Amino acid sequence: MPKMKTHSGSAKRFKKSASGKIKTKRAFRSHILTKMSPKRKRNLRKAGSIAACDVKKVKAMLPYS
Repeated sequence: MPKMKTHSGSAKRFKKSASGKIKTKRAFRSHILTKMSPKRKRNLRKAGSIAACDVKKVKAMLPYS
């Protein structure tokens, strides 16, 4: 049986936490940040977790992590 390939785009975007959840970076932090309040920008720094319905798909794309 051949080895499964890791989806390289997913490997750059998702990390597995110690408890097994999938962590990802939050959206809306790339540009035009002047209109955003400091509190909102600060909260967007924290890692987010993906929706429960997408966990199975992401885990299939990251077989060895």
